[in-house]
Amino acid sequence: MSEQIDKTGFNPEKVWFVGAGPGDKRLITLKGYQLLQQAQVVIYAGSLINRELLEYCREGAECHDSAGLTLAEIIALMADGVKAGKLVVRLQTGDLSLFGSIREQAEELAKQGIGFVSVPGVSSFLGAAAQLGVEYTVPEIAQSLIITRIAGRTPMPPRETLEAFAAHQTSMAIFLSVQDIEGVVAQLTQGGYAKETPVAVVYKATWPDCQIVRGTLLTLVEQVHRAGIRKTALVLVGAFLGEEYRYSKLYDAGFDHEYRRA
Repeated sequence: MSEQIDKTGFNPEKVWFVGAGPGDKRLITLKGYQLLQQAQVVIYAGSLINRELLEYCREGAECHDSAGLTLAEIIALMADGVKAGKLVVRLQTGDLSLFGSIREQAEELAKQGIGFVSVPGVSSFLGAAAQLGVEYTVPEIAQSLIITRIAGRTPMPPRETLEAFAAHQTSMAIFLSVQDIEGVVAQLTQGGYAKETPVAVVYKATWPDCQIVRGTLLTLVEQVHRAGIRKTALVLVGAFLGEEYRYSKLYDAGFDHEYRRA
């Protein structure tokens, strides 16, 4: 264990799970960046993250692409690194708390007496909103955001279908679903969204080759097919994408609060 690792406080007896952010390598957190600089073993999700992030790694760091590995193989790399006294970073896309599969990794590590620390990242649903210049919570229009996906090879809990969520008529960010855009649109309209509801599909938010499609539920299927988008995209749905809005009360000159008199 080097003196530099001691100074950072990054305990090499644990595995450090780091959210890589949505794509732009500058959107990793400062803590995540510092960990990559110090890591001696980095196991990264090569099919999803921007590999330019590996440029932050120290010379001689062991970098392993987990795209073709099984859970057992990933755990073996982590455990071997920790047992050798090395600082191990598991680099995953976006933020770890959304579709991150960290629990199964943590439980397997625990069987070997190895703990972990999570370092959050910027999720792609945040990157997509920034790319569009919108906010999901528009005063008096939408004050809630549903983050979900359509059923695929991973089934959905019975009460969490897009059709059921559509009844709320609020903002939605739909992950891992653009490959079945017909099914997405069908469930949303069956659940109550009008066909005129504004929608957007953001492919690879914050990446240099980001692609944006904007339309309505009526036009979306044709637009997505025309654009050739089949994966790595978010489907955003709701009135927050439309023209209707209200100003915030917080900065209204007539609104009295703790820090300002009306």
